[in-house]
Amino acid sequence: MSKKRNILLSGPFKIASALSFIGLLLSYLAPFIHPSSITALPFFGLSYPIFLGLTLFWLVFWAFFKSKWAIYSIIVLCIGGKLHFRNFALSNSASHTEQDAGLKVLTYNVRLFDLFNPSFDNALASRNQIFDYIRSEQPDVLCLQEFYRQDKPTRFEIMDSLSAILSTKDYHERSAHKRATRENYGIALFSKYPMIARGDVMFESQGVKDFNYCIFADIVKNQDTFRIYNVHLQSIRLHTDPHIEGAEMQTYGSKKGALAAYRKLRGAFEKRAEQARRVVEHIKTSPYPVVVCGDFNDTPMSYTYNQFQLFLQDAFRAGGWGLGTTYVGRLPAGRIDYLFYSPLLSVSNFKIQKKTASDHRAVTCVFHQHKP
Repeated sequence: MSKKRNILLSGPFKIASALSFIGLLLSYLAPFIHPSSITALPFFGLSYPIFLGLTLFWLVFWAFFKSKWAIYSIIVLCIGGKLHFRNFALSNSASHTEQDAGLKVLTYNVRLFDLFNPSFDNALASRNQIFDYIRSEQPDVLCLQEFYRQDKPTRFEIMDSLSAILSTKDYHERSAHKRATRENYGIALFSKYPMIARGDVMFESQGVKDFNYCIFADIVKNQDTFRIYNVHLQSIRLHTDPHIEGAEMQTYGSKKGALAAYRKLRGAFEKRAEQARRVVEHIKTSPYPVVVCGDFNDTPMSYTYNQFQLFLQDAFRAGGWGLGTTYVGRLPAGRIDYLFYSPLLSVSNFKIQKKTASDHRAVTCVFHQHKP
């Protein structure tokens, strides 16, 4: 190798590689350490795809020049082990027989049915598109996050349509009520089959500004009983912050705006960890096999995801394919909507919605109880 080539591959390239390796290694730790212990660590978990991509780039780069740094890249990637498989799936969920139809669950963050679209006609069009999708899927259980309804009379009707689409009036809801406008914001769970019990897992802060909740219902289909949890964990809500003053700060492009965004993200990581702990504790008391679905607002390389993954199965990993991106909003969050289930169950017909009228994609799956 020439002297010129040695200079080219010295210092800066090795430093850049080392920083990428360190970032990826720290992202491996994020699922196992509480966000309040090392507050910067969750940001590395969130940035896992970036550090993974950089490490793969350096692997190819150093391999091309036949450098031992290619081996370092491989070692760093291997340390991640099974963690990498949280982020993509190569499974094809099987189809079950008509006699073992199972329970079809659909989870969907509907973004208030696009209520705040500046054009009311466009809002109605988005709402109707969501209705059409639910009608085409015909789930046994429908779990909605960022659910909205207005008490009658209303121009933006929700409840009658959903009851008609699913041919049921059996539902469970937790929402914040705005008395002045007769509006309700929260989450809802609809079922075509009887709910023999229903309840809530209470979080510390619940209200109009923080409508993050967890509800559950025990549902009986034929001879099988399932406990279904509908979860919406702490949102980030970067679009508003009391620490930012002036319209120019709202873009988070300034130093003050960036610090405010950091505070919001850090606070959300910690709140979700606590909310997840409460949900997990409640799940462990269930007398029935459980399905936990909803918008978790965290990636597979997060402490929140790990709390559920420790004793439940991820339906995407069992029956999905590819990266499974569920969030299609402005931030590249990837997969943050999940269907977890008890090991006592099996899955089939896992599917992620292709065309959506929300900033999330709906996720559906059929769950089957093992027969003795």
